Amino acid sequence: MKWTIPNILTVIRLLAAPGVAVMFLYFTRPYADWFALLLFVGAAVTDWFDGYLARLWGQETKIGTMLDPIADKAMVVIALMVIVGYSSMSPWLVLPATVILFREVFVSGLREYLGDTAGTLKVTKLAKWKTTFQMVAIATLFSQGVFEHYFGMSIQGMDQGIIADILEGREEDIHGLGWKLRGMIWAGNVGLFLLWIAALLTLITGGDYFRKALPHLKDG
Repeated sequence: MKWTIPNILTVIRLLAAPGVAVMFLYFTRPYADWFALLLFVGAAVTDWFDGYLARLWGQETKIGTMLDPIADKAMVVIALMVIVGYSSMSPWLVLPATVILFREVFVSGLREYLGDTAGTLKVTKLAKWKTTFQMVAIATLFSQGVFEHYFGMSIQGMDQGIIADILEGREEDIHGLGWKLRGMIWAGNVGLFLLWIAALLTLITGGDYFRKALPHLKDG
């Protein structure tokens, strides 16, 4: 393996994928949410840089081409697993996550079956948009966890009547309950909206890959 800077960034992103889950094993929340968010965003940024630098410097390699989609899939699959695991198992979250995870497994299986002819399943621009929406949605949902736990820490031990008075403006909001609650709600809604868009793009691109692979499947 050629240890070019783009390849090093790809390997770092691949190693960061399980690190997202490990954060929740060694740290309490909301610190685990913070660390997972920063790790995920940092890995997502390297996803753009490694490809850009590889093309700019003419350092595209076979190993980099192989590891790059694996790192992307690992980041998305593990992050979604963590988010769903720590959620209330809302069907609005579980359903798009299931669609995304199924598509990743399905397309990976297609590529493995096609072997040398897997080059027919080239990454399209729509697939890149799908990945972008997935990354932004997941980062936003991690930020919801941050808001949620800071809000929970702020209201700990408070009387429910006082909480209601503060949120309705009858009492001074010295603990910032209002913006923490709004941040939690907005991050959750925006994250879910983006995840549903990603799931829709996932279905479209998955169907496109299957259509391209169908002639080879008939031959088999």
